[in-house]
Amino acid sequence: MHSDNRAISPAIATVIMTSAIIVMVLVAMSYAQTYLSSSMAQNDFSTNKQFMQTTGLQIDDVAWMMGRTQTITYSSTYGSLEFVNTTSATQPLSYSMEIKQGSGWEPVVPSLETGIILFNMPTTEYTLGNNYLDQLSSTGSFLQEGPSAPVSDVYAIEKLPMTDGNFLRVAVVPSIRMLSTTVGSQNYEEFYLPLLQNGTNLGLSQSVTLTGQSVHQYVYSDVTEVQFTATFPLASEGFNSGFFPFKNSLANGQYTVTETFPASTVELYVGGVSVSLGLYG
Repeated sequence: MHSDNRAISPAIATVIMTSAIIVMVLVAMSYAQTYLSSSMAQNDFSTNKQFMQTTGLQIDDVAWMMGRTQTITYSSTYGSLEFVNTTSATQPLSYSMEIKQGSGWEPVVPSLETGIILFNMPTTEYTLGNNYLDQLSSTGSFLQEGPSAPVSDVYAIEKLPMTDGNFLRVAVVPSIRMLSTTVGSQNYEEFYLPLLQNGTNLGLSQSVTLTGQSVHQYVYSDVTEVQFTATFPLASEGFNSGFFPFKNSLANGQYTVTETFPASTVELYVGGVSVSLGLYG
């Protein structure tokens, strides 16, 4: 009997075409799923940048009134909130203050340590590239002048590697507000600094609760210059001058800023603020 090989060609062709279509559909589905996940993570991060800016503003509302409380909620599928450092006595940022009365400098407030608030997005979910930086509020200096100046620096940063993992982050970092006033012939220079302290962290909800704990005042007379220095006790863990991108003078791994003015009364107000994560369920 004569065999006709061409008779099986349509069947083979159908199998090949069907297999090719299935492969293309699977590739398209994988691409669509990756794109959808990336878009959701991007929207998640963008939304919570606004949440962190709101948190920075709320710190100013509670820092100067003991007992005042504000709770801010957020929603995130991929990211999470962290208070650094919640378990250690060492905080990631420390300010010190020196004044000049006459010809010499005098250290008056040597250590004002504060925690920072971070919204962490894993780089496996969303990344903008190592060393990415976006200043979301303020000019980047840790000392700003004027009644509308913020007391928190808020910025988005991706800095790798760090000991606690690889994240694209939004940071809320306490900074200093400076106000200059004159009453009669007397000049006053006022400085305001909130210090973030560890509160109760129950993890029951996606929220942060800020509570004013204390307000301390330091007063000095006949001051002609003030110098603030920012240092980083947790630099070995990656929270160094590269993580805190202040636009101030940098030397030996620390930032400094100096303000000069006519002989004035200097007042420093330090507000203690407790930070509680997920307190309300």
